[in-house]
Amino acid sequence: MKNWLELKIGTWPLKRVALHLAFWAVVYFMYTGIYAIQLTYTTSLRNNLFYVPVHMFYYYTLAYWLLPKYLFNGQYVKFEIYLLVLMLVSTVMSRLVGIYIANPYILQREHPTDWSFIEEQRWPLHKQLFNLLTFVNAWKAINMVVWFALVLKMVKLWAERKQAALQAELSALKAQVHPHFLFNTLNNLYALTLSNSPKSPEVVLGLSDILRYMLYECNTENASLKQEILVLQQYISLEKLRYEDRLDLTFNIEGDLDDKYIAPLIMLPFIENAFKHGTSETQGQVWININLLVSGNVLKFKVSNSKPDDLPADAGKHHGHIGLQNVQKRLDLLYPSAYQLKIFDDDEAYLVVLQIELKQLNQTKPQLLTHEDTHAYS
Repeated sequence: MKNWLELKIGTWPLKRVALHLAFWAVVYFMYTGIYAIQLTYTTSLRNNLFYVPVHMFYYYTLAYWLLPKYLFNGQYVKFEIYLLVLMLVSTVMSRLVGIYIANPYILQREHPTDWSFIEEQRWPLHKQLFNLLTFVNAWKAINMVVWFALVLKMVKLWAERKQAALQAELSALKAQVHPHFLFNTLNNLYALTLSNSPKSPEVVLGLSDILRYMLYECNTENASLKQEILVLQQYISLEKLRYEDRLDLTFNIEGDLDDKYIAPLIMLPFIENAFKHGTSETQGQVWININLLVSGNVLKFKVSNSKPDDLPADAGKHHGHIGLQNVQKRLDLLYPSAYQLKIFDDDEAYLVVLQIELKQLNQTKPQLLTHEDTHAYS
């Protein structure tokens, strides 16, 4: 059965309709309480049934017609003219509610002793309608709530647009991770196929598993830390096939990994970098040390690797290529004030230390797909 919050009234989700109704209910009872200071609560309750729809007419005309049609399209002069007209019309509507509905009921039920109020009800319509004092009071009353509601809408709109821009930037950065990883792995595969290595099919299957994870599991803000570690281990296995015995690699994992979540593919570029700029550029024995420690909700991730004896001319770009630039941008966007990234470069080794405050979510993530699961998506 569909959740009732997912239902729609017209083009609006039911949840949104409920929030709007709740807001106007608050406005209704607020005005009722204000006017009940001079009138009985029952009279105030009844009269505001007619005033609040005027506020609603003013707000929805302004928020859903004037703003998007004129202000947001840069038609500022038309917006100002129509806004003044809307203010005037709404104030006149409020005064008409007072003259024909609210005030006669007050005279009938409250028996006021204010002679000036009683006398005013005997004036002709135009005089009552445009009495300066009552007209200004009506103008203030109708604008107070409407502009407060409009400020809330603009803040919400700003937050939504900021979030949309953030998601667009994150999607662009994540999209760059995939081809970058694919490029490096295909290079490895190409090196094996040149020598007709029997390990080539194993690389193809391993690459297939990782790409399947990227396609089907990485479209969320957070991924299971266990799954991310599985991807790292698979990537390392692919690289070890290439370097065989000349690579000394350790990968230590400590701490409780259950119910821990992290941004997808946030750690992989650091390991890629260690292989690309440490192992592939060095002849002879090389080493890479990877340590992952989870303490509470804090993850500490260290990657260190040996440096080649003869550094290439662009060695200074070791930590400046697209992979690390992207991952640092993603960290800034996803973990503001919740991560630390330190990079050390000495004569013999590179060291990257990443510390992140992990998120803990109550949800179950499917296990990493393997080659045998391919038929499920065929």
